[in-house]
Amino acid sequence: MKIITSELIASFTPDRIRNFSVIAHIDHGKSTLSDRLLEVTGTLSTRHKNEQFLDKLQVEKERGITVKAQSASMVYEYKGEQYLLNLIDTPGHVDFSYEVSRSLYACQGALLLVDAAQGVQAQTIANFYLAFDQDLTIVPILNKIDMATADVPRVARELDTLFDFKENELILASAKTGIGITEILNAVVERMPAPVASREKPTKALLFDSWFDEYRGVICLIAVRDGMIKKGDMVTLSQAGSSYEVLDIGLMYPEPTSTNVLYAGQVGYLITGMKSVKEARIGETIHISKQPVEPFPGFKPAKPMVFAGIFPVENSDFEALRDAIEKLTLNDASVSVEKKSSPALGLGFHCGFLGLLHMDVFKQRLEQEYNMAVIATAPSVRYSLILTNDTEKVIENPADFPERNYIKEIFEPIIDATIIVPQEYLGNIMELCQKRRGTQIDMKHLDERRIILRYKLPLNEVASDFYDQIKSLSSGYASFDYEIAGYQEADLVKMDILLNGKPVDALAVIIHRENSYYIGRDLVAKLRKVIPRQLFEVAIQAAIGANVIARETVSAMRKNVTAKCYGGDISRKRKLLEKQKEGKKRMKQIGNVEVPQEAFLSILKKD
Repeated sequence: MKIITSELIASFTPDRIRNFSVIAHIDHGKSTLSDRLLEVTGTLSTRHKNEQFLDKLQVEKERGITVKAQSASMVYEYKGEQYLLNLIDTPGHVDFSYEVSRSLYACQGALLLVDAAQGVQAQTIANFYLAFDQDLTIVPILNKIDMATADVPRVARELDTLFDFKENELILASAKTGIGITEILNAVVERMPAPVASREKPTKALLFDSWFDEYRGVICLIAVRDGMIKKGDMVTLSQAGSSYEVLDIGLMYPEPTSTNVLYAGQVGYLITGMKSVKEARIGETIHISKQPVEPFPGFKPAKPMVFAGIFPVENSDFEALRDAIEKLTLNDASVSVEKKSSPALGLGFHCGFLGLLHMDVFKQRLEQEYNMAVIATAPSVRYSLILTNDTEKVIENPADFPERNYIKEIFEPIIDATIIVPQEYLGNIMELCQKRRGTQIDMKHLDERRIILRYKLPLNEVASDFYDQIKSLSSGYASFDYEIAGYQEADLVKMDILLNGKPVDALAVIIHRENSYYIGRDLVAKLRKVIPRQLFEVAIQAAIGANVIARETVSAMRKNVTAKCYGGDISRKRKLLEKQKEGKKRMKQIGNVEVPQEAFLSILKKD
């Protein structure tokens, strides 16, 4: 490994710098390719081989997916010249497309990775257009060519049809075995442009990512556009107006490696002693204090699209859960959190996530990294209501849904979905989209085997198990991607679940009126199976307003007190019967139905 010094950093002028990203569909080999590039350039020791070095979270290693974008710098010698290559490995799942888009702002090129066996997938198309819209130079790579199922000619035709990539532009590679890695590095130098940057201009840098380190505070990833930033400088964030002293600065090589300075065109880390990632707003412009510059346009903030309640299984664990969520959100500012109290589940939090996988990963990290046992309520989305007094109300929680007679119009978020599916599974996927109130926009052949479907779908119908259903109905071969497409009017109602006449807020859902009967019937049937018998009869009802649309009953557990005479004491038997009757009546009145936590875990999921 080459030792990084201030003198070496100074020698990398903008024309000998390449900033690029790796983009692909999930599981097409992005992280493996990134590791091989680091190994070939000597940045990473070969002892890490067959490990996902850039996937650092436990959940990433277990699931085999990238959740958090990672950056690493390499020094590569090409034709006698040394080049500084800055690589950003990005997530591939639709929930983390925000991570991809902001990472591309720090790049001038992108490696588009396509599995030579699976071919182009939905997220491949989405990520291509993210890079194309930012005018990046895109180098196509066919990965996993060593696999027995690889079909290079077919995938090459798909790339030509969809993206107009010619066969001579493709690089054939296998990140696992190391085939084509040198050719990829050469293509990065030859094909990708150098950053447009100047050391003579006033200092200007883009903050495009950040995370929290418990020993060093917030670590910011920055791309220096002009000038230079060195240790000891006083820098200012344009939008926030706050100023800080540069405590440390350097390259991710691949771990943070101090260089004391970064020059125009270079990408690295910056530490200023910030205490929270909320201070380091993504898209901020950094400049030397008292030397203001024209700020970058910035990024749109990440908007949570899926909302759910997070509650501790044991109410005594609330404080521990609060601390765990606070620590997790230090590294994930895209999660919105607010305290919530539920009569059924106790104290907890109402959280907003970028998608269902994001929510699932957050919950798994709470369980693994902080040893928390939690319950997540059914996911919901954000609705816009026009009330009868012509005011607008935005709600995320079904409990906040007003009475129907106060509502004039209801609007729900919709998405433009892209589904790539093999022809033999086309009927199954179209039927699923129809059931989820989808409207078909387009259908065309990608090749002789696969079809691209485009649908408009309500986000509420997608936010639960839609992705799993697509994979199940297509034997895992279909892929799915979406983008938010605004709001549309819908006939929605709030459905309450009542236990002995008392509503359980954790089970309330907002659904389309057409599907209300079927969903209500299924929910009460599920509850009947999981609620244990009590000493009194339990009525389970699904209701819309005052109208009960479905009902099940858990019969009372009867105790045969007359079987024994208790020594022939008839008066004692009578007293016991009277007490039992009073107890049943009192428990009915307060609706004190014991529902085990496992019941919530099993029913707070949509069929």
